[in-house]
Amino acid sequence: MSAETVARRYASALADVVTKSGDIETVKAELKSWEEMMTSNTDLYDAFANPAIGHGKKENLLEGLIQRAKPTRTTSNFLRVLLQNGRITDLADINGRLDSVLEERGGTVHGRVISAHPLSDTDKAELKANLEKTTGKQVRLDFEIDKELIGGVVTRIGSTVYDGSVRTQLENLREKLVNG
Repeated sequence: MSAETVARRYASALADVVTKSGDIETVKAELKSWEEMMTSNTDLYDAFANPAIGHGKKENLLEGLIQRAKPTRTTSNFLRVLLQNGRITDLADINGRLDSVLEERGGTVHGRVISAHPLSDTDKAELKANLEKTTGKQVRLDFEIDKELIGGVVTRIGSTVYDGSVRTQLENLREKLVNG
């Protein structure tokens, strides 16, 4: 199973729980702290990732950390589930996906726009409006520059890609000419 699929499943399950309990911001903040602790402490990360270390020792380590940090019950239980399923080292991916799952449930989707040149504020606003009309949701966009595009834009929202780049249009034209 891909890391994206794993992250999506755990994030969706956690989103169900925190939405019902109303602990969304608290749990997100706590899990972000846990993620930072694990990524900044390579020994800790390696201990959880190492298959040679027994599960019981990992449980004791996690319980000790939970006792010190005193996170909410939801966060504690989620961390225990991740450890039980061998996914605690995937916490960063799950946290990243949790934000997008919660945004989607709130009617907002995140998109990435890649263009050959910086877009004007007017172009950005028009693109955003068109994407909101197409998706039927609020759209939050990040903009990037890729000099290799020649011109046009490529927009990715979730798994959907809207490719209006000159390069792709030229490739499509070439294929039509070759294949007749």
